[in-house]
Amino acid sequence: MSEPRINGLRSVELGVHDLQKSAEFYRKVWALEDVSGEGDTLHLRGTSRDHHVLTLRERPRAGLLGVHFSAPDRAAIDGLYAKAKAMGMKLAGPAGALEKSAGGGYGFRASTPEGHPIVISADVADHASAIDDKTRPTKLTHIVLNSADIENQTRFFVDVLGFKWSDSTQMMDFVRCCSDHHSIALARGKGPSLNHMAYEMPDIDGLMRGAGRVRKSGYEIMWGVGRHGPGSNVFSYFVEPNGFVTEYTTEVEQVDDSYVSHDADWWKSQNVFPCRWQMAGVPSEFARKAMGGELVEEENLRCEQVMAKALGR
Repeated sequence: MSEPRINGLRSVELGVHDLQKSAEFYRKVWALEDVSGEGDTLHLRGTSRDHHVLTLRERPRAGLLGVHFSAPDRAAIDGLYAKAKAMGMKLAGPAGALEKSAGGGYGFRASTPEGHPIVISADVADHASAIDDKTRPTKLTHIVLNSADIENQTRFFVDVLGFKWSDSTQMMDFVRCCSDHHSIALARGKGPSLNHMAYEMPDIDGLMRGAGRVRKSGYEIMWGVGRHGPGSNVFSYFVEPNGFVTEYTTEVEQVDDSYVSHDADWWKSQNVFPCRWQMAGVPSEFARKAMGGELVEEENLRCEQVMAKALGR
């Protein structure tokens, strides 16, 4: 009998200061579409049949609330839950029914050893059909998490959740749970925090048109356009209103069990950094600060100071 494992990246869940302001960006600029929501919560979809790719929840502090993964079925959920519990993983509660407005399903919430929040689910509803629009994101394709101990985090994703190691560089470990070269990357930095989230565009033309729409809306490209080394995906990075880094990407390398993984020394010898095309230079100090999660924390501090002043503290 095979080990239970995750088989896909489903969505990302963010806490934001102003739900309406954030929703306006993701609807009009990033080109996602409302699915459901009530009160302080909104779920948005891409053009694929996936129920949603992004959840926004209004909170006093902005931050990562959950990276959502899919498992094949309820038996896999129960197996992963039992395995996580046996290994002392921090669990929010037993596996059970999930939020109906988010597509329902069966699963559980937990945290990685370093404290990144994750959700694993099965039997989540999807849409009857996809949307035919090549200028909009199709799905959430990868998440990069900042970690003070990427070796331990990588072992957790591989040994507990069933991911496979793809590659390592001096700054990142790349792991996968499907045919995409990576679904998760662990970046050396102050963890636990979100480095960036990446949404897949149908092709390079769609990526460029999407990036053009974002620029026309007043958001300059923070890094790119370029093509990465590991994964070989085309990229363009932006900073959204809460300080999170969000990426349009396309043409990520498709791999299977025959893929030959490489370590940091091998990648260093390939002359593919910071960009295979030698078009996008080294990320700026601002870009590194944003991907390190510092902009989100600065915005949290600013909001706390405004609130304290309003309350006369």
